[in-house]
Amino acid sequence: MLRVSKFKIITFDKKSYKCCIGKLGLTKKKEEGDLKTPIGKYNILKCYFRPDRIKKINTKIKCEKIRRNSAWCDDVRSKYYNRPIKLPSKFRYEKLYRKDNCYDLIVVLNYNMNPIIKGKGSAIFLHIAKKKYKPTKGCIAVKKEDLLEIVKKIKKKTTILIK
Repeated sequence: MLRVSKFKIITFDKKSYKCCIGKLGLTKKKEEGDLKTPIGKYNILKCYFRPDRIKKINTKIKCEKIRRNSAWCDDVRSKYYNRPIKLPSKFRYEKLYRKDNCYDLIVVLNYNMNPIIKGKGSAIFLHIAKKKYKPTKGCIAVKKEDLLEIVKKIKKKTTILIK
């Protein structure tokens, strides 16, 4: 089990990693756009990666390539809310193919997935941190080398506990 604490540390497989969380901290009542990371225990669904920046992923979980038209819908008006979509889209979205490196590797958590409740928050990922561990919009982020090490160790049944 991956454990994320309010002290911005992830522990996994007896090792600790520095991380960043949502700009406004942790919450038990996540809402779309609130800049908070949801507290809870979540399964890991799959990962996405940029094949032009990460050539090979060593992991036991399902992986998909991020394409130029890859995005994640965060628009509560859409039937695709909190799901991956392809661009163009008339609904609001978060682009996965970015200029920065934050989404070169994304681990998707099953937050607000079964069932999906519109407005409860979307696109909760474990991804690559920005310089100086700048806070996220609600995700958890670690440096690239740490994320590559973590995905190498996680399995289909690995869970993440955010507390």
